[in-house]
Amino acid sequence: MNPTGFFRRFGWPVLLVILAALPIVGIVGEGFLSHVLILVLLNAAMAQAWNIIGGYGGQVSFGHSVFFGIGAYGAAYAVCVSETTPWPGVLIGALLAALVAILVSYPCFKLKGHYFAIATFAIVEIFNRLFMIWDWVGGAVGLDYTILEDGWKNFTWSVDKRGYYYGILIIFALVFSLVRWISRSRAGYYLRAIREGQETAESLGVNSTGMKLAAMALSAFLAALCGAFYAQYNFRVDPPMVMSLDMSMKFVLVTILGGIGTFRGPLLGAIVLVPLQEYSRAYLSRLGSGVDLIIFGLIIVLMMEFQPGGIMGIIQHYSDSKKRTSRRRGVTEASS
Repeated sequence: MNPTGFFRRFGWPVLLVILAALPIVGIVGEGFLSHVLILVLLNAAMAQAWNIIGGYGGQVSFGHSVFFGIGAYGAAYAVCVSETTPWPGVLIGALLAALVAILVSYPCFKLKGHYFAIATFAIVEIFNRLFMIWDWVGGAVGLDYTILEDGWKNFTWSVDKRGYYYGILIIFALVFSLVRWISRSRAGYYLRAIREGQETAESLGVNSTGMKLAAMALSAFLAALCGAFYAQYNFRVDPPMVMSLDMSMKFVLVTILGGIGTFRGPLLGAIVLVPLQEYSRAYLSRLGSGVDLIIFGLIIVLMMEFQPGGIMGIIQHYSDSKKRTSRRRGVTEASS
């Protein structure tokens, strides 16, 4: 078996084994690198959750911070208000996010193209203002965690970050495994057919509305799991922190940078974006706030100008060039 075939067949399990081994060999612990690795996996999972509806389904949603925020508030409410472990709140928040996704998406799916995208922008603002004045969930102040006992029961660790790392690794593996299965299933082919031409897909018997609602519900459920982790990791939650256009744009831009509608694209986008943001924020802060966003913005502009397919597009272009070169070499040798 050649290396390319091996990677396609065993690359995903091998990657999970390598990631799981990082804390064992001491790479993940208390340092800044551990924080960056956790954020890479979190952003990759967020982007892949969005990729279900935005990449495979072709419905560019800017409203995923709403589902992310509902998941975050579910976990935080269980801990801060109900004074229980976060786990019931995680499940309830994820289910509520899926339900909200269905309710708000059904009328929005009657819109197409940029009209759908604008509608999802509006949904973010509606939920942001609603949570800002909703005293039941802390209003504009938000919810702050108290000191909790370390361990999986409370999903809290204060000594090092290994517990958080394994927690987000589980979410990362769940999200990517589900998307890998969907992309190879009949549902994945239906979503891609809808993306390429909804009328054509419907003429072939695809229930486009049902497929898009199911994809949005699953996407929202997984985004809410990421939001719950985010709340636990930061020990607080408030509306601008989780339900903002900035957070929604992160779902989209990480995917676009890596390669929209591809399995590996969200991970590659997170590998580039997160270290760029975190290290530029840490080492270039003396130049002023927002330097990391300026750098990332320039990368996105250049990528859209020269390679709209993102990092996966660059890899595919390089692979095609090698194949063409090899083919020419074979023809030349045969003719000589």
